[in-house]
Amino acid sequence: MKNKSLFKLQCPAPKFDFDIITLAHGSGGLLTNKLLESGVFDLLKNEKLDKHHDGAMLEFNGPVAFSTDSFVVSPIVFPGGDIGELAVNGTVNDVAMCGAIPQYLSLGFILEEGLPISQFWDILVSIKYAAEKAGVQIVTGDTKVVDKGKGDKIFINTTGIGPVHLKANIDIANIKAGDKIIASNSIATHGIAILSVREGLEFETSIESDTCNLNHLTAELLDKFGEKIHLFRDPTRGGVAATLNEISKERNMGILLNNGAIPVENQVKAACEILGLDPLYAANEGVFMAFVSADVADKTVEMLHRHPESANAAIIGTVVDGHHGKVLITNQMGGTRVVHMPVGEQLPRIC
Repeated sequence: MKNKSLFKLQCPAPKFDFDIITLAHGSGGLLTNKLLESGVFDLLKNEKLDKHHDGAMLEFNGPVAFSTDSFVVSPIVFPGGDIGELAVNGTVNDVAMCGAIPQYLSLGFILEEGLPISQFWDILVSIKYAAEKAGVQIVTGDTKVVDKGKGDKIFINTTGIGPVHLKANIDIANIKAGDKIIASNSIATHGIAILSVREGLEFETSIESDTCNLNHLTAELLDKFGEKIHLFRDPTRGGVAATLNEISKERNMGILLNNGAIPVENQVKAACEILGLDPLYAANEGVFMAFVSADVADKTVEMLHRHPESANAAIIGTVVDGHHGKVLITNQMGGTRVVHMPVGEQLPRIC
């Protein structure tokens, strides 16, 4: 697929009769119609959305996965992406973590009065780009406008649905001692990218969010390894630490991590050291954790290395029959410490 910059050049903004979003754009009248017809419907058009119905009729054979999420990230544009791309990728990935093939999304906007229409268009183009890259269709949605000062430019809700992969058996109950834990790529880049913009921090090179769709990767792994893949999870808010603690407690099994094996980009690692942050607790938007049978762990990593979105995939730990409900990590000196569940939020409004 063409890169995002070229894609945006091929989606020039129409000539709107207005420069900013007003309360009238949420009234359901003429301005609402103009906004949707010239913007949303024309740009995101497909057979189902073109019906302009309050919902969409979908057909599935067998079990489906269904997920919804709301996105309130601040700032709405950040290095490596924006709230529109994040909203599509986030829900696509949530459906994929269920072992499903995301196919359709709903799209709900809450717009603040005064939002420049040019900025709204850029976000719409990012949504279209992310949807095409993931191979999903926007089939229904909703738009509301709130008074200036009652929102923060734009909030987005997306709901995704898709059939479960025929070879998938994703269930936390399948995890067993000896399973290997794989991180699909370097961790903590999204959280540090947001923090760097929000706090005005400057580094030698730009740290960009890792936001991307993961559904093609998970589908390929399921095609190859099927039920040997026991669980997928994406470590978003709370990072790897929160995700693994949740799994360890729910399954009542121990997790032992190898600190030296956890992939973290040097720039991100340096930023974390300066800021006194632990990469394990930073948010991710383009990384998944896979719990897999030990006999396919190396082959899983090898397959992931073939793709740019998972070039730094690594086996970072093992499920153990001990210290039940706790996550431990070993360091290069042979010492071990507990990785606790995060208390509070290191960085609010991260997604």
